[in-house]
Amino acid sequence: MTKLLHHKLDPSSRLIRLIFAEYDHKIDLEEASPYKSSQNLIEIDPIANVPLLIEEKTSPIIGSLAIVHHIEDIYQQEHNSLIPKNAAERAEMWRLFEWVMGKFNDEVSRYFLEEKIGKREQKIGAPDPKVLRAAKINLIEHEKYFAYLFETRNWFAGKDLTLADFALGAHLSCLDYLGEIDWFNVGETKNWYARLKSRPAFRSLLSDRIIGMPASKHYTDLDF
Repeated sequence: MTKLLHHKLDPSSRLIRLIFAEYDHKIDLEEASPYKSSQNLIEIDPIANVPLLIEEKTSPIIGSLAIVHHIEDIYQQEHNSLIPKNAAERAEMWRLFEWVMGKFNDEVSRYFLEEKIGKREQKIGAPDPKVLRAAKINLIEHEKYFAYLFETRNWFAGKDLTLADFALGAHLSCLDYLGEIDWFNVGETKNWYARLKSRPAFRSLLSDRIIGMPASKHYTDLDF
């Protein structure tokens, strides 16, 4: 059985869960916190980060990009690939995938999650309002760019659903859980996200809950 060590509000973990679900492959989920240096993480990866994929007869696969390629190599065959065959479309997908997993994470997601989740799990105090304000300003700028893209295309990277959509969806779903997205001020991104989270692959994410930290009131609403 395939086992994924993950954190419920880690965007990279959510990305992997979405891909497996889209390809209709069932996996076992084992929770692990990158904020606490969990022993089950350290034994596999000294960095103690998630996601980590464990399968029989193979070494653990560490890191979201390595896991993405592993999934494509092993589990994609019976489904339409989330990676376009056309070179230009594939380049645009990877450009936006890197934007979300790199730039957006470094300027937005990481700060919200470290302040609101990391500090809570480490019990090291309340979130820093200055950090959250800076992250919010960055979020608004990214939202403007995403809205601009969705004015001219059906999906994030073009006419078809791709890996880039699930990357962005993974990040926005975490921020939506925390109540950080003002869906009335994100333009066409709202309609795109409504379509994305209505897909069967999103169901398990919408059932996630953090004990003592309820989701925003519209988190599970498919017609918000």
